[in-house]
This record gives sequence, structure tokens and C-alpha cells, in this order.
Amino acid sequence: MATPRPEELRLLEAMLFASAEPLDEKALAERLPKGINVRAALDRLQQEYGPRGVNLVRINGKWTFRTASDLAWLLSREVTETRKLSRAAIETLAIIAYHQPVTRAEIEDIRGVTTSKGSIDVLLETGWIRPRGRRKSPGRPVTYGTSEAFLSHFGLDAVSDLPGLEELKGSGLLDGELPPEFAVPMPSDDPALREDEDPLEPGDLDLGLAPRPEQAAED
Repeated sequence: MATPRPEELRLLEAMLFASAEPLDEKALAERLPKGINVRAALDRLQQEYGPRGVNLVRINGKWTFRTASDLAWLLSREVTETRKLSRAAIETLAIIAYHQPVTRAEIEDIRGVTTSKGSIDVLLETGWIRPRGRRKSPGRPVTYGTSEAFLSHFGLDAVSDLPGLEELKGSGLLDGELPPEFAVPMPSDDPALREDEDPLEPGDLDLGLAPRPEQAAED
């Protein structure tokens, strides 16, 4: 006789399917009977959906259902891209992802070339990067980091899931003959400002850098 399927799995399915946004474990636990091990139930549900056309995935610490990656082509359609990321923008995005928090001057130092304001603007428009604060240094330059939209687009639970040096070598994206001192930093997108960062100021609203008060209150 087959073991009855736990009721909490049905409840989790219902909540996740009905939600337009990914849900964290705390929000899910609030709607489940007391004593339920939410993480264990989610792990079991994830295993059940592993071979199906829809998978349960975790994005930035939140859970949601997504079309299985190998079936994404079924839902794709031909579209005309009005704006493609330039090589400079792609390099800038990679530097921000691995080195955040980072300023424009620091990006230029790593790339070895001047970074146009357009590259930063394009990435801000995509929503993949966000201004974090201002560096406690002369000129108080803005520091940048990646956003939740970046994690969602690339299917990452955390920015630390980005490939490391050995993975990049294995994929052929990096030449095997690298300088001995070459290293890929361990990325971190901790939202807390660091000791060398100040929060964005109200005046930054005019530059479109900081969220408006009502938006910040909602978040």
C-alpha cells in the first residue's frame, strides 16, 4: 500500500502556484500547520518536480515554480531585440557581480579602460544592478552591486553560485595559461553597507539613484 502523500506538500503547491512572486520559507510557514518542517517539505517537493516539465527552484532565498530549463525553447518566441548589451556592458556587469560593492573608477581600474556612463545606465535600466551607497573617499563615488532581478534572470539562488576560477577554466571561458597571481574573487551581495560605504542621500533622488521614500517604506 502506497504511503499517503503529506498534506503539507499540497498546501505548498497551492501557495506557490497561486503566488505571482517567489515566496520565502517564513511566508510559507505562516500558512502551514504548526510543527511542519518547511525546508524538508520544500526539498521533497523539489525532488518530486525534478523530472517534470515544471521545476521548483530557489531564487535569492525564495521559492517558485519555473519551466524546466531543457524545455524553455517551447515557450520562447522570435522577438526583435531593440537594444543588446555591448561587450563593455557585459564586462562591467561581470566586474560588478564579482567585485561588488564597486565604484565606476574601480571598474575602470579592473578593466584597464575607461567605462562610459552609458554602460552603467544600460545595466541600471535592465534592473540587473543597483546603487548601494557612496564610498567614504574623496568625491564620495557611488558604489554598485547586483540586484534580485540579476539573480532571477540568471537562475541563481545567491551571487556566490557564480562560477569560480576552476569552473571558468573548465568551460573554456578562461585560458589555461593564466598569470600565477590571477584569481577570481568570491562574490558576495550582502545588502548591508560596509565600513567604507555611506548610505545614499535624499539628494540622490534627483539622480535616480535612490528609491523614493514611499517605495523604501513598502520594501
